[in-house]
Amino acid sequence: YAHCTRRTARTCRGDLAYHSAVHGIDDLMVQHNCSKDGPTSQPRLRTLPPGDSQERSDSPEICHYEKSFHKNSAAPNYTHCGLFGDPHLRTFTDTFQTCKVQGAWPLIDNNYLNVQVTNTPVLPGSAATATSKLTIIFKSFQECVDQKVYQAEMDELPAAFADGSKNGGDKHGANSLKITEKVSGQHIEIQAKYIGTTIVVRQVGRYLTFAVRMPEEVVNAVEDRDSQGLYLCLRGCPLNQQIDFQTVRSAQATEGRARRKGPSLLAPPEAFTYETATAKCREKLPVEDLYFQSCVFDLLTTGDVNFMLAAYYAFEDVKMLHSNKDKLHLYERTRDLAPGNTAPSGTSPALWVVLLSLSQCWLYLL
Repeated sequence: YAHCTRRTARTCRGDLAYHSAVHGIDDLMVQHNCSKDGPTSQPRLRTLPPGDSQERSDSPEICHYEKSFHKNSAAPNYTHCGLFGDPHLRTFTDTFQTCKVQGAWPLIDNNYLNVQVTNTPVLPGSAATATSKLTIIFKSFQECVDQKVYQAEMDELPAAFADGSKNGGDKHGANSLKITEKVSGQHIEIQAKYIGTTIVVRQVGRYLTFAVRMPEEVVNAVEDRDSQGLYLCLRGCPLNQQIDFQTVRSAQATEGRARRKGPSLLAPPEAFTYETATAKCREKLPVEDLYFQSCVFDLLTTGDVNFMLAAYYAFEDVKMLHSNKDKLHLYERTRDLAPGNTAPSGTSPALWVVLLSLSQCWLYLL
């Protein structure tokens, strides 16, 4: 059974039922003292004596990613990924996207861990979604940690793994994986020192946010990158799941102004106008970057002030986790004109009409 499941690892890598089966098989093999090498175990490699130039297989250093680097070697390059709000995704390459992605989607899937999120509609019949469930699977690693599963849902942010433990199990380097509760029911932090990774999970209002700091080497540790498929933190959301931020924001501004004359089509009557949403977001996010714009977007589409806090905490996590302090803020890039010198998809048609009229007036004067 164990060999059979291993052979389907690539095909089933994004399937939580598969990972649960693997976890159950490992438990059974430990209980019955089964060899993972098969009915006949091959002779194990002799561990190196102390003082050898290579590390011993049972040395604590192998369970501390940063200590495994030699003093003269370059420091590891860390990357960041975050998911928050309606939902907004910042990838490992600092690409910022607003996505639909309703249902279950893999955020991270490499040789060391698997992260999957489930996004559900915020309001009945609304296209706005937010993260209602998060599953993190830390895969068994050498002499450091056993396989551990962490699950969080709306109104349930545990400070322990699914089996009740708070570290990596019974192996030699178990403490290289630890959960720390920062704020009860609202904020936990998972340190996985054996892969140099820090994960922050928050519950803001009813929904969850996710942020991670991970070395590039770990990010790219996949068996077959060409067939990796969906892996949102690395590849971003599929094109058919992305929302044109500029176009929607322009529509939101128009909707906010029209709301004075009639009922809203995007949110209930008690929701924010464009002006009040920008004012509210400015309280916590004074810099008008993409986190600020996400805040405005979410307040207008949901009417829930907790989404402002989600954007605020997402940026706070960036400040803590991002290795390049010059890249904390992200700003909207100016899009190139489409073929035929047409207006970019995100530009307001009304603006182009005004610009065209002004240019014609100028030619007339000349």
